[in-house]
Amino acid sequence: MAETAPVLVNHRPFEPNPILSLHSTDSSIIKPHDSIAVVDDVEIPTVDYFMLFSDDLDERSKALEYIGHVCKDFGFFYLVNHGISDSVFEGVFKGISDFFNPTEIESRKQYEKKNPTDRIRWGLRSSPGENREYLKIIAHPQYHCPTKPAGFSESMEEYFKGLREVVQGLGKAVSKALGFEECYIEKAFKLGTGFDVSAMNLYPPNFRSKGSIGVPDHTDPGFLVSLIQDVNGGLQVFSNDGNCLNVNMPTNAIFINLGDHLEILTNGKYKSHVHRVVVDNNKVKRISVATLHGPSLDAFVSPAPEFVDDSHPPAYRGLTYKQSLQAHGSDEIDVQSSIEQIRL
Repeated sequence: MAETAPVLVNHRPFEPNPILSLHSTDSSIIKPHDSIAVVDDVEIPTVDYFMLFSDDLDERSKALEYIGHVCKDFGFFYLVNHGISDSVFEGVFKGISDFFNPTEIESRKQYEKKNPTDRIRWGLRSSPGENREYLKIIAHPQYHCPTKPAGFSESMEEYFKGLREVVQGLGKAVSKALGFEECYIEKAFKLGTGFDVSAMNLYPPNFRSKGSIGVPDHTDPGFLVSLIQDVNGGLQVFSNDGNCLNVNMPTNAIFINLGDHLEILTNGKYKSHVHRVVVDNNKVKRISVATLHGPSLDAFVSPAPEFVDDSHPPAYRGLTYKQSLQAHGSDEIDVQSSIEQIRL
């Protein structure tokens, strides 16, 4: 935690357009994004993690009210003062950079897809629709990671340990912002045994890209997605009113994007948002770590009774998290969104 109480960052009011919703992965909605210009005058909000747990009750109350507003009207934010040290971030980016050494590609092929139960998976993509090199690992409830290069697994494990504490804290804060006891999200998702998958990405990949897209438009399953990156440039997110925003993060901040299953649990009150990565403007290589923090695989997630009434009937089918990951026909480690298959 920070040693001194930081200042809560406020932003100008945001008025979403209720007519246009771009949280869907439906191709008829996503396709027009290619022609949408990036908007630079809409600021992505910043949430101060430390303030969510301030000993000053008034400060804490304002911070919880603010994160509730951000979750409802934005669905994504920068998280600062989260307590993960700069040295941990440095170790993560050094370890990933060493792992993606361009002279060691052959040794990484041992982690190519073998079967649906893979807990470590590596891949290279170079096509008009996707351009990246990636390493995916199961980070929780059991931690899996390549043992080489030296120090890589240890650096990642230290980061994930701190990140788990942050995500559990956000679960408490979001629960309180929704008006419930702080263990509401944790109980609904069984976060203690939550299924977390992390993707370490290199953009562009270690060879010439064949298109301008690093990762195409998508939403992600789970409670939320956390992302860190070594340099800005490439990540874009679409707001409630259809604006395309560049994600230019403060140093060592964490970008938080709400996941599909928080949308399902709240029956659409909080929404996951479409995002993508473009590589056509990358002047230098960019490393990112995107971690999907999911419910337990056996957690049954459906619209909670607190968010359902005559005016708001259930908008999604209930499934276990494992079933929802399989609904798209993908492996667990691929954790692709299936919200369109679940939507009623």
